[in-house]
Amino acid sequence: MKRKIILAAFLILNFQFLILDSLQAQLPVTWEPYFSTDNDSITIYYHADQGNAALTGVTPIYAHTGVITNLSVSPSDWKHVKTNWGVNDPATLLTPLGGNLFKIKFHVRNYYGVPVSETILSLAFVFRNSAGTVVGRNIDGSDIFIPIYDAGLNVKIKNPDNLAGNALVVSNGGTVSFKGLSSQLCNLSLYLNNNLVTTLTNADSLSYTLTASQTGINWIHFYGTDGITTKVDSFSFIVNPTLNIATLPPNTKDGVTYINDSTVILNLYAPSKNFVYVLGGFNNWQINTNYYMNRDPDGKHYWLQVTGLIPLQEYTYQYYVDASIKIADPYADKIVDPNNDFSIDNLTYPNKTPYPTNLTTGIVSVLQTAQVPYVWNSTSFVRPPKEKLVIYELLTRDFVAKHNYQTLIDTINYLQSLGITAIELMPPSEFEGNLSWGYNPNFFFAPDKYYGTKNKFKEFIDVCHGHGIAVIMDVVLNHCMGSCPFAQLYWNSALNQPAANNPWLNQTATHDFNVGNDFNHDSPDTRYFVDRFTEYWLQNYNIDGYRFDLAKGFTQTYSVGNIGLWGQYDASRVYNLTRMCGHIDSTSAGAYKILEMFADNSEETVYANQGIMLWGNSNYNYNEASMGWVNTSNFNWASYQQRGWNQPSLVSYMESHDEERLMYKNIMYGNSAGAPSYDIKDTVTGLARVELAATFFIPIPGPKMIWQFGELGYDYSINYCQNGTINTACRVDPKPIKWNYYTQFARRKLHNVYAALNMLKTTYPAFQTTNYQIQFSGQFKSMHLNHASMNVAILGNFGTTSGTIDPNFQSTGWWYEYFGGDSIYVNNVNDPVTLDHGAYKLYTNVHIAPFVLNVGINEYPGEVLSYFNTYPNPAINATAIAYDLTHQSDVQLCIYNTLGEKIKTLVAEKQASGHHEVNWDLKNESGTDVYNGIYFCKMTAGNKNYASKIIVQQ
Repeated sequence: MKRKIILAAFLILNFQFLILDSLQAQLPVTWEPYFSTDNDSITIYYHADQGNAALTGVTPIYAHTGVITNLSVSPSDWKHVKTNWGVNDPATLLTPLGGNLFKIKFHVRNYYGVPVSETILSLAFVFRNSAGTVVGRNIDGSDIFIPIYDAGLNVKIKNPDNLAGNALVVSNGGTVSFKGLSSQLCNLSLYLNNNLVTTLTNADSLSYTLTASQTGINWIHFYGTDGITTKVDSFSFIVNPTLNIATLPPNTKDGVTYINDSTVILNLYAPSKNFVYVLGGFNNWQINTNYYMNRDPDGKHYWLQVTGLIPLQEYTYQYYVDASIKIADPYADKIVDPNNDFSIDNLTYPNKTPYPTNLTTGIVSVLQTAQVPYVWNSTSFVRPPKEKLVIYELLTRDFVAKHNYQTLIDTINYLQSLGITAIELMPPSEFEGNLSWGYNPNFFFAPDKYYGTKNKFKEFIDVCHGHGIAVIMDVVLNHCMGSCPFAQLYWNSALNQPAANNPWLNQTATHDFNVGNDFNHDSPDTRYFVDRFTEYWLQNYNIDGYRFDLAKGFTQTYSVGNIGLWGQYDASRVYNLTRMCGHIDSTSAGAYKILEMFADNSEETVYANQGIMLWGNSNYNYNEASMGWVNTSNFNWASYQQRGWNQPSLVSYMESHDEERLMYKNIMYGNSAGAPSYDIKDTVTGLARVELAATFFIPIPGPKMIWQFGELGYDYSINYCQNGTINTACRVDPKPIKWNYYTQFARRKLHNVYAALNMLKTTYPAFQTTNYQIQFSGQFKSMHLNHASMNVAILGNFGTTSGTIDPNFQSTGWWYEYFGGDSIYVNNVNDPVTLDHGAYKLYTNVHIAPFVLNVGINEYPGEVLSYFNTYPNPAINATAIAYDLTHQSDVQLCIYNTLGEKIKTLVAEKQASGHHEVNWDLKNESGTDVYNGIYFCKMTAGNKNYASKIIVQQ
């Protein structure tokens, strides 16, 4: 009979099984039979007081379980999961045996219902209480895996175990206790570094004490053969060479320093660690004494010069610390994530770097010499001053369906036409997962690949600058997640929190509302990291500034459970933030610094008067105003002067990523009067109320922020679920992307109001004045802007009934209403002005080109017309009329005076579907110039009628 030897890929498979098994002594589970197959009934014992011990003393306990199969795309890709999370199925209930020991028994393939065509590699578990709020895992917080073997002969190294996948370090001349098992009686043999050590015949276990005498990596191979089949398991241990103490070369920063096209210096800050190896594509991911890192005399830095690199070739690498921790470089500008990169499409990120499958585990970093620098085109961009900042906050994932920078680039013309002067991107640096808001960061120096390549990100910034738009990064320096190297390098697995000697992180957060692992901003190591971070994006990506998430957390003043204390003036926090902002100023003068603070005004005033900007949340009061609930609608805190600040440092907003959408609440909770005659729950009326709110928001002097699609009246709740329900659990879930709103008449009208207000704010000095008065309480609100060049009076009725308001004009004489074009001569500055419910007026005492609002008879034109608008065309001294026909129709388009007399016919013909534009040259039928005054453009298309007011002032 032909002898069958099964050796192929034993290192690959065995590595996986070592990781999966960890052996039983290291897992909170044991099982019988040890060499279980997919056709066995397996009994699993869960030791609730082991692993992370979260379920100690808890009963009942349920298993949440699935399998890893040959169809899994990653080692954590569970298949055939038994139940949904939280479902208390009797089939997953564990039987208590006493003393925190539980068991569950089942037939492997039948229990999970795995087809026979699919190979089961391992069983996957976490355990939970009945509510699903407490979870039992491995001591390091990872899922629990139990290997499944093929039927027949199998061998396994029982000791030394692999210490959760990490190498064993043995001193030179030390001993290693070995024990190997086989699934049946057979001939067993033990090899050390390919030298036969001992053999046994007709045995199912072998024990031996090995002596370590060879520096570097040492391999143990354990063979079992029955004369037909041979199986092998392997294990390695390390004998370290003498540690070399050598001074870190000058100008070498933490991370990668590129020396030339074939040489880099790798530098890891790791105080209190004993030794570090570098693993990577340049050494085939093998532990090699040539890649044993030097230690700097400071005892904190480990460094190594790597030579012989091929220019432009990407190399993946990790640091292997104390033979127990594998981490990617925390300063890497690119990483490869085995659990998330596979789902990023090639259009967004072409030619993704392949993961070194079966060679390592966890996230790996990437280096590449001889990179071709990005060539910047917009080199003369000047950042808009704070007074002209109109910031558009967006989440790339929920703004463009392709969630990439190229599609964002394609929308720049839209944003420019809206009149915004800055884009604020929700965190674009690497975060855990893909479908995220980005506030769960893990690698701070690498753009997240879910949005595109780093050069495409640079191109996006470049294009923005070419259109006069600044780019602000929303950044998270309050915390990092568990997959961040700063957490992994110093981690207390037993307590599932940062270790006490972590140079960057607190063991527990010092304040409420913390997410992830809290940075200690009093630590010099954290300060070094923060300064490196802020330098990096300013210098390498030409970012224009930062919005710092949860900036109130930059303190070590313990305030957990005492929100009032957390918000009080904190001198240490003031020092940390002003120190950080000062470094930003020294790196890039004029870069924006925006804090999400929400602390006591006494502290915020310190930052504001230094020119540091702060978020100003006015969502509640503006929304009360837009809904018509005037008693709670005073939004005067949106004015920086109301807070006693001497600089316009308040970035106030009506909506943000964190707040409910105005239109959603208008529709759900809007007030009404004489319903249905005036009902804010009505979509068109609700949109008009947002116009009203915007008119009392954008013109307030100082920077302003708009949340994406707010200009179109986005009306999906922040808690909208993809199944159409509303649930706070869906808060950060993807939301519908509604670009089609731009084609709807009333929404486009709202958009045009936003654009007009933005134009005023950024064009006319009166809207940047420091001399202004506001009256934002009650039903009738007003704002007066005073400037040598022009005065402005803004009046609004936020109630649901009509009434009069004292306009308190700043002077007598002519005043011009911007949105309607009406002009009035004022003899008495206090003569009452009548305002209908929801009406607003924006008067200037200097004539400027009026913005003509759409006043279509049918707000939603239906099947014939999808859009109708008039607007000035100063290039040819004309008024342009634009409209879209959904299908071919008879069209009549004429101009009338205020007496109803037709003075000119512009269109009288059948027209095809599509977009049409026609210009009125401000002449009558005989070719004579018309007089200044009010005219109406009236249009009939099919059976629909439309009209728009036109003000002629030549």
